[in-house]
Amino acid sequence: MSDSPIVIVGSLQDPHAAAVFEGVRARGCEPVVLDAQQFPEDLPIALGEAPEDIVIAGRRVGRPAAVYVRSLYQSPAAYGVDADEAMKEDWRRTTLAFRERSTLLSAILLRWEALGAAFYNPTGTAHNITKPYQIALLQAAGLPVPATLWTNDPAAVRRFCDLHGDVVYKPVAGGAATRKVEAKDLVDERLDKLQAAPVCFQELLPGDDVRVYVIDGAVVCALRIVTDAIDFRQNEQRIEPIALDDAVARECVRAAEIIGLRYTGMDIKADRHGRSRILELNPSAMFLGFEARAGVDIRGPLCDALLAHRGRRGA
Repeated sequence: MSDSPIVIVGSLQDPHAAAVFEGVRARGCEPVVLDAQQFPEDLPIALGEAPEDIVIAGRRVGRPAAVYVRSLYQSPAAYGVDADEAMKEDWRRTTLAFRERSTLLSAILLRWEALGAAFYNPTGTAHNITKPYQIALLQAAGLPVPATLWTNDPAAVRRFCDLHGDVVYKPVAGGAATRKVEAKDLVDERLDKLQAAPVCFQELLPGDDVRVYVIDGAVVCALRIVTDAIDFRQNEQRIEPIALDDAVARECVRAAEIIGLRYTGMDIKADRHGRSRILELNPSAMFLGFEARAGVDIRGPLCDALLAHRGRRGA
């Protein structure tokens, strides 16, 4: 229906959510914002028993045409969440409050999915974003992924490193920098730290870092990130647009389909034989820095994709 709104889920303090908001508005549509950081203190929400009975800040939203999900900020430890003082004062109460808040916000998104709104990206694919599962889905579909081990077992780490030679390690869920495994990392004292938490180990891929943006089954752009570091984040020397090989582009599109993402920024990198391998697909990929450094437009195609669902039913 033409009056079905576009919804932005996330805080307008986040520059990416704000950029999508302004991009949609510039195209003649006033989006609804579900600002998860304002709820519950400063954002009134009311849900009734009917799926479409959803009122946000006094506006009956019903079924949106499309939804862009930046973040629900579902944990006290989530990026962009400042809950230190509350956690110090009463960590149990704060954790429970986040659970209640998260449950209601998740229910809104699940209702919209059930009503047929187009999601960028759906919460129903959240488990597919879990990296050990995501890589397994891609590998099972015959797509190229790096040799990877997630473990807390020192013996398994040593076997993996013996088999693959140069290896890197990083957190299972991401966040901290990727580092190369050195001899000092394989001593007993160092590997005993795996008792605290598992770690991801992966064959080192020597090729260029490449970020590929896929929207609605099409590659919007591919960018080479020139860096001397193992982890390109904060270490980019320059970022430049490139043309992907057709076969690699098809693999990227196929990967997004398998994981269930309408929109993704995915990282690929070539192994020592020059074969591109898929490292991960991001469900809410940042784009502003890449646009600025490479002179490309990612926000525009994303906003166009959202607005394309206005007037459709069950899109």
